[in-house]
Formats: sequence, C-alpha cells, structure tokens
Amino acid sequence: MTKKIASIFLLTFVFSMVSEAQITASQDVIGRSESNVISTAASFLLIAPDSRAGGLGDVGVATSPDINSQHWNAAKYIFAQQRMGMSLSYTPWLKNYVDDMSISYLAGFNKIKENQAVGYSLTYFSLGDMAFTDDNGSTLKQFTPREFALDVSYSLKMAENFSAGLTMRYINSNLTGGLTVNNSEETHAGHSVAGDIAAYYFKDFEMFNRTTVFSAGAQISNIGTKMSYSANNQNFIPTNLKIGASLRMDLDEYNSLTFAVDVNKLLVPTPPIYNSTGDSIISGKSDDVSVPVGIFQSFNDAPGGFSEELHELSYSFGLEYWYANTFAGRAGYFTEHSEKGGRKYLTFGVGVNLKALSFDFAYLVTTTASNPLQNTVRFTLGVNFDKLMKNR
Repeated sequence: MTKKIASIFLLTFVFSMVSEAQITASQDVIGRSESNVISTAASFLLIAPDSRAGGLGDVGVATSPDINSQHWNAAKYIFAQQRMGMSLSYTPWLKNYVDDMSISYLAGFNKIKENQAVGYSLTYFSLGDMAFTDDNGSTLKQFTPREFALDVSYSLKMAENFSAGLTMRYINSNLTGGLTVNNSEETHAGHSVAGDIAAYYFKDFEMFNRTTVFSAGAQISNIGTKMSYSANNQNFIPTNLKIGASLRMDLDEYNSLTFAVDVNKLLVPTPPIYNSTGDSIISGKSDDVSVPVGIFQSFNDAPGGFSEELHELSYSFGLEYWYANTFAGRAGYFTEHSEKGGRKYLTFGVGVNLKALSFDFAYLVTTTASNPLQNTVRFTLGVNFDKLMKNR
C-alpha cells in the first residue's frame, strides 16, 4: 500500500463511512453473508497499546493489575502492588506496508488513599506523512493525519476484593488537516468526549494444594458523543463491551501460571441491508440513531438475526508464566468471525522486572495470508516509583 493509496483510503473513510456501509449492505442482498463489518470513527481506541496485553492475545480486563490497566480496566489500580507507576509503549503500526505509522501510549497511576486511585493516559496515533491527491493525481496537500485520546480515571475500592472505576476521555481525530473536497465540502478535525465504566473482582482459594487467584472484570468503554469530520456526517465512536476472567496458580515459591480470556462486543449499530435502490431497509434496523439507542439496539439489530449477533463477538485467550516475579513469558490468540473482519492471530511476549524498571516486548503472527498485522511488534518501558524511591 503506497502513501497515495493510503491517502485515498482516508478520504473515503472520512466522507463515505456511512454511505459505504449501506452500499456494501445493499450489494449483499443477492449473495448475502460474505461480510457486514461495523465501521466507527477513532477505531484506534480498540488497539491494544501495551506489550503485556499485546503478548496475551489482547487480553486485559481481568488480568492482574499493572501500570497499563487504564486502557483495559481502571478499577484494577486499587489492587496494584505498587502505589505509583508510569509506562511508555510504542508500536510501529502496519510496518510491512507503511514505514512511518505508529502508536504511542503513555500511562500512569497513583493511589491517593488506600481505597482510591487515579489514573491517566495519552494515546497518540500517527498515520505518517501523506500526500492528498485529486482525481488527476495532482497533490492537493501534504499532511500527517493523527489521532489522540487523553484520559483520566478514578477507581474506588468497594469491598475487600471488589472495585469500580470511571474514566473520562477526550478524543481528537484530525485526518485531513482541514482539506476542502470538490471545492465545497469543508472538513475539520473530529472531536468527542467519552467515558468508561469498569469493575474488577478477585478471590483467593486453594486448588490442588496451591494458592490460586480467580479474577473477573468487565468494562464498557468509549461511551460518548458521535464524531463528525464535516457538516454532513455523524459517526459512532467504538463503544465496546469487554468481559473477562483469569485464573492464576502459584506452582511453587518462584513459579506461577495465569490463563485469561476476554470476550468483546461493539455496542454500535450493525449496518442494515437495503434494497437494490438503497432507499429502503429490507433486513435489520436503521443505524441512523442516537448513541443511547445505538448501544441497546446493538444487541438485536443484526440483519442475519441471532446467529449474526453471535458473530459480532470476538475472543482473546492468553497464557502468562512468571518466574520469581522477574521474568515473564506470554502467549495468546485472538479470533474474530470472518463476517465481522476476520482477524485471527497468535501473539508472543516476554517481560523482565529489574529493580524499579520493567521491560516488555510483544510479537504478533497472523494465521491468515497477506494480513497487514503480520509481524506487529510492541515495546513497553515501565517505572515502579515505589522501588525507585526506596533505592535512593
């Protein structure tokens, strides 16, 4: 994919997102069931930003608390072993096709009391330098499209082993730099304000004479206003429901093993199927609805009925091994139905804790041919301020 092609893709995405979905749906009338992908603005919000979760197949809502819990489940911060930490993650994105696209993620937290914590994060997605061209191939503008999200969270310990969290988020998506299309369609950066609601629970018990911890978590993320890039469009942001569980067993004094699973569902309306002229819905429900209606409607609006609703679930599985809380090995698998995007990949990762610093790395291997995610890598550097202050 050249930069010129990427530019054309971006323009198509910005100005034709809703109509493109409707056209695709109407073409499915004759030979239905190939795909009915749900499109949203600011989809970068769903990308796993850190290396630990990236090595676990994008699992994170119920795993043990870490510095990057802000993205997965801010309620976990209350039960973190440290009182304060910060991390920086970097992911070259689609590096097999574009050499200057990347995702950077800065996250941190601080326990302000024994039962309260605040978290914060900044996600920055750079799409690289692009040349926007007209139909004749003449350059209209040179621009670097970029998106970012700024978060702050508050989490509260509700019981000895249960907590809840609330996150507020500002989202900015500047894909065109104010480019005017066809001498009439003025564009602007998209803005949205959103929030997350999260909960976390864990329970210690004995299994096979070994200390075991069961954890469960849930989060509804990106509950927020629609985003527009011009006066004539309104696009949903990726409101998402994530539910998960994990089981960690201490094999002995030094070795532990964790298995975790997450289930995701976009709480965004599914594009309906239109007739051949595109002016009447023949299956499904209209996706031109408000955000609250869209959230509730997303559970029963798929044109293919209940079976298609089940296809909208994606699954993540992760396995993590720790030795002496110093070295970690990770593996995971992510799968999504072909009708809803068809992403399927294996992930691998390692982690090292060295006094006050931690290093994590993740690598992604796709299980389908010619997948643009192939060979994705992630890097994360973390700082444990408790140990840093102690070592002084």
